[in-house]
Amino acid sequence: MQNQGGGLDEKRESRGRFYFLNRTVPWFLLFFSLMIITGYSEEITLTFNEAVAIGLRDNRDILLKAQDVQKAKLKISEAQAGIFPALTYTGDWFYTAGLYTKDISQHASQISLKQYLYRGGRVINSIKYNDYKLQVAQSLLDKTKLEIIFDFSRAYYTLLLSNSFVQLNKAILDNSRQHLDYINALYKNGQASETDILQAQASLSSVAQADEASQAQQEAARALLNNLLSLDKDVLVVPNTEFKFTPKDIAFDQGFLKAMQTRPEIRQFESQLKADKSAIEVARAEGRPDIYASWNYYGRSHSVTTTVNTRNWNDYNVAGITLSWPIFDGWKTKALVEQAIVDLKQTQLGKTKLLGDIALEVKNAYLSLKNAIEQIKASQADTLLYKNNLLTAIGRYSQGLVSLLDNNDAQLKYAVSVFNQKQAVYDYTIAKFNFDKATGGFNEI
Repeated sequence: MQNQGGGLDEKRESRGRFYFLNRTVPWFLLFFSLMIITGYSEEITLTFNEAVAIGLRDNRDILLKAQDVQKAKLKISEAQAGIFPALTYTGDWFYTAGLYTKDISQHASQISLKQYLYRGGRVINSIKYNDYKLQVAQSLLDKTKLEIIFDFSRAYYTLLLSNSFVQLNKAILDNSRQHLDYINALYKNGQASETDILQAQASLSSVAQADEASQAQQEAARALLNNLLSLDKDVLVVPNTEFKFTPKDIAFDQGFLKAMQTRPEIRQFESQLKADKSAIEVARAEGRPDIYASWNYYGRSHSVTTTVNTRNWNDYNVAGITLSWPIFDGWKTKALVEQAIVDLKQTQLGKTKLLGDIALEVKNAYLSLKNAIEQIKASQADTLLYKNNLLTAIGRYSQGLVSLLDNNDAQLKYAVSVFNQKQAVYDYTIAKFNFDKATGGFNEI
């Protein structure tokens, strides 16, 4: 009997284990699958144009400026409300207790229709003012887009360059370790001193520190790009673009003329000047008469107290035209007009200063771009030199004339020259984007 009971217990335990595994394994597989999917979803490969598209869609600064544009449109609708008549209904209800032999309630209603015929130009100039302010808001949005695109380009290509820099530093670190191993071997054979080993160790420590610094720069560049793209901090963006240099003829005069025509800041100030002129007319309207036509309907119940309380309705209409003219307001209107004139003068001075700043910005961007082009030419010559040296080293190594370490040194020097050329192209790319921003538009986006 005990053996049979033990057999039943073992069967129950076996069924329990099967039930537990049957219930747990699918959930574990599902959790493991989700972890895999989540891991892959944290890494995205983006071309530069894709990154710009995401940024322009999700960047918070652009979204905030877009809300300002929407608000400016609603301000126009608010100003246009002054064209239409105003219709108002007022209703009252009163309950009187203890005064008459019977408690009574009374009702009163009023409907008012008011249409302005003349307001001294206040309405039409308010509409113009808000329409110009909409143009100002749109110009500020365009300016923000230009600045954000430039920030995208700098962050994106900085991450691309820092990825190459990390790879180069790892290669330098491996080469330094090979040199240290080589010095140790020479030291064991009595062909190197302890000082040589200490120098090699110090060089390796310096290279290792540079490798860590390059990785920190890579993380900083990735964090900046994620922030600009409004991505989660754990998302790993992999740039899918190569550094390329396409020589183009660039003229300062053409760039300056383009900037004068397309820079959103100039459109902003031009619209603001028009808005300030409209604001002056709005201020002047404060001292002009208002003329409006009105119609009012009144209806109320009243109590007739004889022997019995009764209620009747009285209603009547009143129509008329009203003229209202502020003869003296303590020079308030005069002060408002003078304030608006000061605003106009400030905007005029701001536009003059802006034109000078834009000319200087375009000039500096043009000179930086020319300098970047010259740096590319110099880096191309260096790359060609180290490439020939590498080919020579490879040939001599195949003939047994140089060691593997010498061959690796030649490869490392060539890799450094390639990176220097990438950095020169990076400087050119950023300078080109800066020149495009200074002239008011990006030609390659």
